[in-house]
Parts: sequence; structure tokens; C-alpha cells
Amino acid sequence: MQAFRLLPSFALAGAALLAAPVYAQVTVHDAWVRAAVPQQKATGAFMRLTAEKDARLVAASSPAAGVTQIHEMKLEGEVMKMRHVPGLDLPAGTPVELKPGGYHIMLMDLKQPVAAGADVPLTLVFEAADGQRQTVQVQAPVRALGAAPAHGHGKQH
Repeated sequence: MQAFRLLPSFALAGAALLAAPVYAQVTVHDAWVRAAVPQQKATGAFMRLTAEKDARLVAASSPAAGVTQIHEMKLEGEVMKMRHVPGLDLPAGTPVELKPGGYHIMLMDLKQPVAAGADVPLTLVFEAADGQRQTVQVQAPVRALGAAPAHGHGKQH
């Protein structure tokens, strides 16, 4: 498993002035995007998020899609429903899985086909309880439909 840590952009200047260690609020693990067939206009991005302190995923974007949203899939009665959610809580120290059939990042109005072997850039925005925001850039590899999960991929910048 490969995980990456980064300093929130708001902390970089302060760290240089104070010379004190500053740590990221959220770490992104194993990010990936499901490949789409040529005429398909939407797909999902999946990953595991771990926050050092209580935080919330509040936004996502990608140049690969016209619309990028945080979505939830859940069974209501006997029907699986998908809906946009305004954010996703990340309790401190508890990994939160974004996976097929659950929470995920929905990439809609794809600008071109998303093929296995490519990388999709994602920008994730997290908000701490005090309102401070952290932006994380991720390069998520595209996996073929039906591919087994691969750990250690998805680069956080």
C-alpha cells in the first residue's frame, strides 16, 4: 500500500515562518477510476480517505468531466438509489471507503473516453471543523471494468 501525505497550502507559508512541523489533515489511499465504454458519459472515482482530525470532503473536481460530485448509493427498500450529497464526514483516525455501491466521486459529462491505463486528475477539497480548507491533487489510475482492486496506486500531490 502506498500513501502520500502533504501539507495543506495554507500551512506552507506558516511552516516556513514558524519552522514548526505541520501535518496534513487528510490522506488519500488507493485512488482509482473505473474505465468507461466509448459512448459512456459518466464513471466513478474511488479511494480510501483518512483524516487526522475530524474533517469533511466538501468538493471534488476534474478536468476530465464537465460535472464532478460526491455521490452515495444505498438500498432503499428493494431499490438501489444514487444521490448527490453535499459532503462526506471523515471522523478522525477512521478510514472512509469510497467504493462501488457506496460513497464515490461521480464524474459526469466526460470530455473524452476514460480508458484503462490512463490517469485521471482529481482535485479534492476537505474542510476541518474550524473551517480551514485543504486542497489535495490526486492522479487516479483508470482500471478496466471488472478489474480487481490494486493497492498502492493513486498518487496524491
